[in-house]
Amino acid sequence: MGLSVGLVGLPSCGKTTIFNALTAAGASGYGTEMNKAVVNVPDQRINKFVEMYHPRKTVWSTLEIVDIPGLQTTSAGEGRGSKLLGHIKDVEALLHVVRCFEDGSIPFAFETIDPVRDVETVDLELMAADATTLQNKIVRLEKKVKANDKEAIRDNENCQKIYAAIQQGIPARKQKLTAQEMASVFECNLVSLKPVLYIANIKAMADADNKYVKALKQIAAGEIAEVITVCGKDEADISQLAPEEQKEFLKDLGLAESSMERLMHAAYKILGLINFFTVGEDEVRAWTCKKNDKAPVAAGRIHKDMEKGFIRLEVIKYDALMALGSEAAVAKAGKKHIEGRDYEVQDGDIVLVLFNK
Repeated sequence: MGLSVGLVGLPSCGKTTIFNALTAAGASGYGTEMNKAVVNVPDQRINKFVEMYHPRKTVWSTLEIVDIPGLQTTSAGEGRGSKLLGHIKDVEALLHVVRCFEDGSIPFAFETIDPVRDVETVDLELMAADATTLQNKIVRLEKKVKANDKEAIRDNENCQKIYAAIQQGIPARKQKLTAQEMASVFECNLVSLKPVLYIANIKAMADADNKYVKALKQIAAGEIAEVITVCGKDEADISQLAPEEQKEFLKDLGLAESSMERLMHAAYKILGLINFFTVGEDEVRAWTCKKNDKAPVAAGRIHKDMEKGFIRLEVIKYDALMALGSEAAVAKAGKKHIEGRDYEVQDGDIVLVLFNK
């Protein structure tokens, strides 16, 4: 689906360290250029399918991770938000890295560690960029508003309302916009409207519940967002190990998955994504669609002709296949389902699409 998420945060918050942990890219955290990498989204179900089918080809779902240059704190009105706009417009969600550790050897934008201040600082940058975007649209609407164009009048009112709230320090994502308001600002692609996943970067896992993490969790709770606590340095080291060594390392720590896997799954969740599968000896493949997508739309993720000529979907549930051991056994037990156009594809569905070519 070409989906991407952007890592944002203040300089020296550990953002690029986490980017390297996610991507094993070995990127530098200095400079003003962004880093990009496409990574496989971890899914243990793929491993089970591979064990069962021994396919000639295995294809994972992917996600593009964008490491956006750290924000420089500026005085009011001094080009605030200008560097962000170009980088953030193209990502679907933000992974906001917040420094939750003390270390005098690592320079920071401020003399103290304060997640509340840091989150507000980044939000100010996002809102400054959006204020400019909204002002530009309001100006573009002026002629149509004067001509009494009803749609332009409605869009202008909605833009003015959202702009006023932003001026009061309320990011668009916290404004509980209606569907009509969302439609009015759709073309603006507001950066403060993008969903946020907070990443508490700590010095060691023993600090997972320190006062800074608790403060960040309070912020997240206020906007019904999630916080993933990670030790960026340790995770970056783990990412350099061979897969088997990673498993052993995590096993020794008593963990089923790394923080990076939890982070990726959380990113999928805020994007509203699920995985469904096609399986067989030729290929085992994960496909991505939006939660609540109807069967024809999901089929279109495989090939656009499948959406146009959709007839029906044959569906096997992952748990049923694992419990019974084969597709034949699932069919014999009456657990293979035939679904029509109104069926909402579920996470973990194994599908076969029937369509007119």
